Amino acid sequence: MSPMNGEGLKSPHVYVLDGGFSTQLSCHVGHVIDGDPLWSARFLHTHPNEVVNTHLDFLRAGADLIITNTYQASVDGFVKHLDVTPEQGYELILRAVDLAKQARTLYLEEYQDYIQSDHIPLVVGSVGPYGAHLHDGSEYDGSYADTTSVQIMREWHRPRIQALVEAGVDLLALETIPCQEEAEMLCELLREFPTVKAWLAFSCKDNQSIAHGESFQKVAKKCWEANPDQLVAVGVNCCAPSFVSNLLKGINDDRPHAPIPLIVYPNSGEKYNPQIGWIDRDKCEPVEVFIQDWLDLGVRYVGGCCRTYAADVSRIRNQVNCWQDRWRFKHKYELNTSLNAN
Repeated sequence: MSPMNGEGLKSPHVYVLDGGFSTQLSCHVGHVIDGDPLWSARFLHTHPNEVVNTHLDFLRAGADLIITNTYQASVDGFVKHLDVTPEQGYELILRAVDLAKQARTLYLEEYQDYIQSDHIPLVVGSVGPYGAHLHDGSEYDGSYADTTSVQIMREWHRPRIQALVEAGVDLLALETIPCQEEAEMLCELLREFPTVKAWLAFSCKDNQSIAHGESFQKVAKKCWEANPDQLVAVGVNCCAPSFVSNLLKGINDDRPHAPIPLIVYPNSGEKYNPQIGWIDRDKCEPVEVFIQDWLDLGVRYVGGCCRTYAADVSRIRNQVNCWQDRWRFKHKYELNTSLNAN
């Protein structure tokens, strides 16, 4: 095929992420997981087979990568809530990566006749915010940053990152970060692990600000510029899908030739009530209806977070495929029009 007639055009590569791990895991363990001080990380200890099967669900749904269930994991947390030794707590973080790799191996064996060698799914190590382990709700507004030193946060984060890197993750997900101080510290801490790359995703309280109140775009740009060699994308996760477009619009206007790669994996749009759980699902538009607009804005990593299931990932994958087909058609038409005009 000759590119001179518009054929052979290759659309931008888009990575499809997985969905809400605890949401899909609940289908296997038979009960709601929200509210646990270890959240889905507890199941590394109690239900390892179900962890593998949850990862498999997302891979079969079309995810290009799977994120370990270590968002709320820490050595101290495991010692406190599982009555294990610090060494055993560290081993549980290593196990999270091993279970994800087991799922990947099973998936590759299952679909060996259909998967190309350059399309092997990635295993991504989840690094959630310091506030998550406090189990006091401060992760949702970043208020802990007002009373916790950067040094304390750094020392808390380091062992988990060390374990994830030691276990051989392909990437790190610095995710659901609610405050600027912690985000900047993580970009700096990443330099201690020079062989690994990561994305940085913020939690946002509205369509302009991260959870602690700082401007999303200002903080995102500052963090990207602090470590562009190791960051693969910057964006948002676990916020309402309706916030996303306004959060991202214009972020690359001043970088037309070197745009920041963008990542988005929101929740379902439901609200979380600590007393009764997730509410207002009937008021939410499905995540997949937003996908093509986000891709038009430059998003190249897209998936779901809390309250999104493997079925949602499958629908996201379909929307990505449709967008790529549309991109190729549009650019083929524009190229042919240009050639004919000449």
